[in-house]
Amino acid sequence: MTETLDIKLTKTSQSRLEQTDFDNLPFGRTFSDHMLVADYIDGEWKNFEIVPYGPIAISPAISALHYGQAFFEGIKAYKHADGTVTIFRPDKNAIRFNKSAERLCMPTLPQEIFVQSIAAVVDIDREWIPTKENHALYIRPFMFATDPYLGVTPSATYKFVVLVGPVGPYFSKALRVKIETHYTRAAEGGMGFAKAAGNYGSSMLPARKAAEEGFDQLIWTDAKEHAFIEEMGAANAMFLLDGKLITAEAKDTILDGVTRDTVIALAKEWGITVEERKVSVAEIIEGAKNGKLTDAFGAGTAATIAPVGSISYNGEEYFLSDPETRAFSKRVFNTLDAIKYGTTPDTHGWNYVV
Repeated sequence: MTETLDIKLTKTSQSRLEQTDFDNLPFGRTFSDHMLVADYIDGEWKNFEIVPYGPIAISPAISALHYGQAFFEGIKAYKHADGTVTIFRPDKNAIRFNKSAERLCMPTLPQEIFVQSIAAVVDIDREWIPTKENHALYIRPFMFATDPYLGVTPSATYKFVVLVGPVGPYFSKALRVKIETHYTRAAEGGMGFAKAAGNYGSSMLPARKAAEEGFDQLIWTDAKEHAFIEEMGAANAMFLLDGKLITAEAKDTILDGVTRDTVIALAKEWGITVEERKVSVAEIIEGAKNGKLTDAFGAGTAATIAPVGSISYNGEEYFLSDPETRAFSKRVFNTLDAIKYGTTPDTHGWNYVV
């Protein structure tokens, strides 16, 4: 067991809580009073500190800005009716955090230190957790290289930061999605499985082009043939096809989503056949045509369960059933909400109590 992490605390002199409009929380634009910072120096993590939220002084020569050694995680905390505060499956995020670190040649963070770090910030700013339906406290741990050196080599120093802020729903309607057949998000042997900042940077141009055409999200396809579905821009793509839950296997081009893993676990408990495999564009389009595709949704921490309303491919748009009539994704959404907000017993041990 790791001993309790020694975290220095410097509290803000003036909270912004009373000036925050909790009825208007666009995702990712509101931050709480505090953040956690820590440094990796001389081969070890040190200087864990919770400080008032604000700018970080950095050199313009740090290698993260020039060579892309930067990645992040996304987690949520919830407040139950009795005041209990929980974080949903942070152990899974800790594992993925370290996978990203290893792929980017960056130092890992022991799982218990990762969890204690985010829990400490949530605890200090627990009054920032919204109590409205479909609202939560979003947690953004991230790491970046800090050596002020213009050389293509791994940095020797890094900074770990945890931000938190109240959020509402990421999506507010059924998604109109387009299957991407030109641009590529990730290739085999690359870093598609990591939450690397560069992955998101490269996705912005095709996402903007799709938005200009009226689409809410892209469904990325494989880099070789554009014949197999991988994931959406903001979530893993999941389908109920011919009564089976189908999703791309989490290999080196697919993010191993925590919500994805949770949905799979619930489906198996409910006796639904789950197939993690290559998912061809052809079978999804055929399923949309013949009615065997009865459910399609994105699964992610920010998106939660985001129903797909229509899928466009090569200029043709295929409309799916009304999300309100879909038994599976509605059951998943309601079950997850009940566990996260504490209205049903957490029999899986997914809630980490702060």
